[in-house]
Amino acid sequence: MTWSMKTISQLAVAASLTVVTALPVPLGVLALACTPLASQAQSVVKGLPDFTELVEQVGPSVVNIRTLEKAKANTSAGSSSDEEMQEFFKRFFGVPIPNLPNAPNAPRQSPRPNGRAPQSEEPAQPRGMGSGFVLSGDGYIMTNAHVVEGADEVIVTLTDKREFKARIIGADKRTDVAVVKIQASGLPVVKVGDVSRLKVGEWVMAIGSPFGLENSVTAGIVSAKQRDTGEYLSFIQTDVAINPGNSGGPLINMRGEVVGINSQIYSRSGGYMGISFAIPMDEAMRVSEQLRQSGRVTRGRIGVQIGEVTKEVAESLGLGASQGALVRGIEAGSPADKAGLEPGDIITRFDGKAIDKAADLPRMVGGTKPGTRSNLTVFRRGAHKDLAITVAELEPVKTGKVTAQAEETKSGGTAQSMGLVVTDLTEAQKKELKRGGVRVESVAEASARAGLREGDVILQIGNTEIAQLRDFETTMAKLDKNKSFNVLFRRGEVVQFVVVRPGR
Repeated sequence: MTWSMKTISQLAVAASLTVVTALPVPLGVLALACTPLASQAQSVVKGLPDFTELVEQVGPSVVNIRTLEKAKANTSAGSSSDEEMQEFFKRFFGVPIPNLPNAPNAPRQSPRPNGRAPQSEEPAQPRGMGSGFVLSGDGYIMTNAHVVEGADEVIVTLTDKREFKARIIGADKRTDVAVVKIQASGLPVVKVGDVSRLKVGEWVMAIGSPFGLENSVTAGIVSAKQRDTGEYLSFIQTDVAINPGNSGGPLINMRGEVVGINSQIYSRSGGYMGISFAIPMDEAMRVSEQLRQSGRVTRGRIGVQIGEVTKEVAESLGLGASQGALVRGIEAGSPADKAGLEPGDIITRFDGKAIDKAADLPRMVGGTKPGTRSNLTVFRRGAHKDLAITVAELEPVKTGKVTAQAEETKSGGTAQSMGLVVTDLTEAQKKELKRGGVRVESVAEASARAGLREGDVILQIGNTEIAQLRDFETTMAKLDKNKSFNVLFRRGEVVQFVVVRPGR
């Protein structure tokens, strides 16, 4: 049952009257006893935010974006519908209109007398709908990359109903930010807010075109910041109602400033379920500046495959807190390879900035201009080490091969401890791995429970490097068989840590 504030107030006062009148108390005291409850309810009502001024202030800067695409011959209707439905569930770039013969809004053609298909080019058909907002008075507009992706034409409609054909200046799929341009002047411009001042629990408002309903306003609060759902940025999570067509619209704080771009929702049905995500405006502005300058975004890369550092592994290594990025693989010939990084290193700092979690590293490196000489701090075998590295440019499609696992060939000698039987690597295997190690021939007991498998190559035990069988036997002999120890190993193309617990 839903109670209004007025109903709650009346019930509270009635309850107070019932209790107080049962006691021999003067009427004056009765009035004093009732007053705080009523005034408290009224103060709550007065404290609710009023968004009317914000809508008047920011509303004219929000635009509707409609995209068109040319009809494609010999396109399977079922395939088109499936692709659009998958994209709909993944994102909510607008109201996709399947190009199906029986669809209510599908364009129809009159058959030719001779039954032949028309030879002229098909007109552009509606594709989707989204939102955007004006960055500059001369017509630069920000939206989501997925709103304009694949569009042959982009139509922008202002709040005064004027329509313009827009030119796509650039789009960055990694951050889902795009900039389009219309031929106009004197447009109302949004104010960009400081995302660092945004607080969890703060009221925010969204304006957009859900399901094509232009200039719809919804509101809620900031549910969380720094929500990791993307590789190159963390999102602002809110409970503002966001639906298909809101994509690219602004998230606005109570000062009338845009603090984010509404981009994604969490949904099991394709519709709003109380969780929505916005791209932080500071990152969006950095991307938009590059798009306006060159039409593309340039990012740095160092050529490593990384993973999280668990608390258990950090403690076993002596690192302390579970921080940094574990290097699981290194691309051959990459900046990381040339700088001397090794699989199993934990990168704790980049250019002096601490890396709290693995996701911080690609953002820091991606924001570094290619060609920049930077410093890395890594934790390797119990000690921190500084390395110099020259950042390369991140290509649209990554190429190169991560150092591969050695072939499964056997050599002489075995050592049995903690359920492990290992052998030395051949020289060819060592050359391919660019380091030594021992190959697991069989595994049982504690080592098997930890997750080690036959064919794994052990590279390090504790903080001791294992270059050959002799190192393995010496290190294992020194271990306290009643205490847990960590093992760094390679499996396939990556390395990882496990903690072996004796007798468990």
